[in-house]
Amino acid sequence: MRIVFMGTPDFAVPTLTEIVGRGHEVVAVYSRAPAPAGRRGLDLVPSPVHAVAERFGIPVFTPATLRTEEAAEQMRDLAADVAVVVAYGMILPQAILDAPELGCLNLHGSILPRWRGAAPIQRAVMAGDAETGVAVMRMEAGLDTGPVGLLERVTIGPNTTSGELHDRLMVLGADLMGRALAALERGGLHFTPQPEAGVTYARKIDKAEARIDWTAPATEVHNRIRGLSPFPGAWFPLEDGTRVKVLRSALVPASADAVTGAPGEVLGEGFGEGLTIACGTGAVRLTDLQKAGKQPMAAATFLHGNPLAAGSRLT
Repeated sequence: MRIVFMGTPDFAVPTLTEIVGRGHEVVAVYSRAPAPAGRRGLDLVPSPVHAVAERFGIPVFTPATLRTEEAAEQMRDLAADVAVVVAYGMILPQAILDAPELGCLNLHGSILPRWRGAAPIQRAVMAGDAETGVAVMRMEAGLDTGPVGLLERVTIGPNTTSGELHDRLMVLGADLMGRALAALERGGLHFTPQPEAGVTYARKIDKAEARIDWTAPATEVHNRIRGLSPFPGAWFPLEDGTRVKVLRSALVPASADAVTGAPGEVLGEGFGEGLTIACGTGAVRLTDLQKAGKQPMAAATFLHGNPLAAGSRLT
């Protein structure tokens, strides 16, 4: 089939590669414009999808907007059978949605209608969901409201981070989209409207959410840490103001002895390897940390250079 691919970050790269590998003709790739990088922000770096498309020799378009007649005409001129959209980062107006003969298919990282919106993977982990998945849906004007053609579910482990889940879903999603296109080509891809019940929205992660609130229950603190790992990273400040990201943690069993202390208090020995901190209820053991400007390290290594005595308090 003739396909227009629209995507930007790493998450979309395996799907583009899968489509090319299956022998489809990708007539064009749309991606977000190259972004400033480097210490002075003087270099413009293409998105991961942009870079891969160029290696495949596929024309790449990086329009600032799709809400013009010129953009719609360009899309129509490509005469695509279908557009595949994966984390593109721009809203598609109706004229763009209508341009491909068979419409636009979107790969979304959740079990729709749960976690429509910008950050479905992180929100699922932060909410403590036991499962999530990837869905192929036919796009409509609404935010992730279209009917679903294929869906795969995966289990989220109690200590799974968003980074780990992201990498798992992007591979699974590429295969799912490949199967969806094969079914579409033979007329066998059937869509089911999303149920009206169970709609939740995965709003974009706000930087203010990343600071750890030790007064929250331990389960909530743990889910926030793994949900924001590795990016942007849940953090706490040291006394000198230096930020420390927590990349991994574990819940201290509720049955553990001496799980008492004020929120943010460093607890003594007896809780296993790591740095154990009291929360509003319960406690979490911080196992992997990253001080600003440093490489990630195990808690034991961190404590050698940053001793935190039992009874001291994190804010």
